[in-house]
Order: sequence, then structure tokens, then C-alpha cells
Amino acid sequence: MRRLVRALEVFELTGQPISSLQAQWDRGQVEPLAPTLTGVGASVRHDCVFIGLRREREDQARRINERVRRMIAEGLVDEVKSLLAEKEPLSTAARQALGYAEIIRHLEGSYSLANAVEMIKINTRQFAKAQRTWFKRFARVEWIDLPADADAADLADQLIERRGSLWSP
Repeated sequence: MRRLVRALEVFELTGQPISSLQAQWDRGQVEPLAPTLTGVGASVRHDCVFIGLRREREDQARRINERVRRMIAEGLVDEVKSLLAEKEPLSTAARQALGYAEIIRHLEGSYSLANAVEMIKINTRQFAKAQRTWFKRFARVEWIDLPADADAADLADQLIERRGSLWSP
């Protein structure tokens, strides 16, 4: 349903079907990147490197749980309340966003705050799993497995080690 609505929005704004705009990615193909849902390969227009970052599932789940805890502590409930109170209503897409959807259900009385927080964690972990599955389609991704204690400097060191002096200052 969302794709249909988006396609209608694009047509209304541009006067062109969304398929004609999406075809632009087929021009100037360099190399097939990955199959899409329709079976047509996406293409890469420029010589580039795709870097994917992976964490162990347990570490990822721990980090998601900590992030949700921080979001609540930093005022997610008040943020959603203030957005709902504005004259311009939240769009359907915004109301369905991870975190917002569960807090809205809490504010409407469907969930306790504890249940809403747990649902945010569960839904975020499910979304992360869907992303991992989706990225398996990309054959050209260079994956970097991050240990639990890795920070940005560790990642930069790994990238320089893998890619050589092209990436060093």
C-alpha cells in the first residue's frame, strides 16, 4: 500500500510514472550489483567500494536495548506528545516509524510504557534482522566484523589496513 501511495505522489508531483524515473539507474551500467525483487540487477554507475559493518547478534541486541533506554531517558515520550499536539498531524509514515508507533500506542492507552519500550526493542531487532537479510543480496560488499568494544578509530584502522594507502591521510 505504501508503495502505491508513493507512486501516486510521484506521478502527482512530476507528471511521470515512478517506473520512468526508476529506469534512470539502468543507464550507464557498470556492473551488476544485486538482484532486486523483480529480478533485474541494480547497477553501479561509478567505480566504488561498498563497506558493510557487522556485529554479533548478541552485541547488536545489547546495543539496541541500550539505545532504546537512552531514547526514553532523553525524552522520547515527550517528543512524541509534542508532535501529536501540533496543528499539522504526523504523516502515516511518521506514525509508523520505529519508536514513534509504540509510544503513540502507549499514549493512546494500548500499551503500558514498559510494554511500549519492550515492543520498540523487539521491533528494532526484527528490523535489524531484515536489513541483514536484505544485504546478503549484495555480492560486492566488503564486510567488516566489529568486536563489541570497537569504536570509530578501530573501524578507521581496519579500513586503512584493508584498502591501503588510498584511504589514509
